[in-house]
Amino acid sequence: MNKHYSFRKNEIESIINRFGKEFYEKVLRDIEVYADKWALTSFQFIPSYSSNLIFKCYSENFGSVVLKIGNPSFKEIFTEFNTLCEYKGRGFCRVFDADIEKGVMLEECVQPGSPLRDESSLDKRLSVFCSLYKGLHIAPIKADIYPTYTGWVCRITEYMRKRQDCEELYLYMRKAKDICLSVSTLYSQKMLLHGDFHHDNILLGNDGEYIIIDPKGVIGDPIFDVARFILNEFDEEITKESYKKINYIICFLEKRLNIPSYILKQCLYVETAMSVCWSVEDGSPPEEYPILIKNVAFAETI
Repeated sequence: MNKHYSFRKNEIESIINRFGKEFYEKVLRDIEVYADKWALTSFQFIPSYSSNLIFKCYSENFGSVVLKIGNPSFKEIFTEFNTLCEYKGRGFCRVFDADIEKGVMLEECVQPGSPLRDESSLDKRLSVFCSLYKGLHIAPIKADIYPTYTGWVCRITEYMRKRQDCEELYLYMRKAKDICLSVSTLYSQKMLLHGDFHHDNILLGNDGEYIIIDPKGVIGDPIFDVARFILNEFDEEITKESYKKINYIICFLEKRLNIPSYILKQCLYVETAMSVCWSVEDGSPPEEYPILIKNVAFAETI
């Protein structure tokens, strides 16, 4: 029994199903080791089951913190740590300490931490995004440790080519790759991007300012950091109103960010295709494929 945190039965099952039993046992050991090392108490598990396990805790040294435990064989926690270190808290949450070889990181817990998704006004959401986006991106100190955005696109295209059960999605992704490579010849800056810059990774801080969390850390032109935000404004059911809304968003961003609407539309198509293909790679069942196809087809019509 772990003296710091006891997982519920359904949590244990979810962790083992997502990451495997070996990883679950690693997590139990890590909680013991790093709770002692960083004087952590009041563990609260955040059941996201993405690439890391996440706990809110209290640290004697740092106050409210987030403990992330990942698989060190995956690069995500390594690139996130380096991205946060390079930004040094400018726009992003701060990182306090880490043992990256073990896939463990301690970072600032943003309080109250309400995600931008909770903001009911579309214009306010867009204004916050634009204010954070402008002037955010920096040239990386160690560019070679990060993946590239075009590399992401090429890799998932190649993965989809090998799938025998997703021909339609592969064709969408192949088109997206061609568009991405074309856009990247026009917009060719090699800056450090967030890579997953959307509403749930933009949290409200105590001073009323929004703070960015959970960067993926990827190299590319800043324009490739816009489309994920637009994608997260898609409605669950695509209607005529959905077209109006997304086109309104694109016009708003074109004016505020000075990026041509046709480029934003191309980037949105690329990001949507890549996102649905990642869902396939992550194990989405075949019965969900029609919904995935519907989303990328919607982005294509825009």
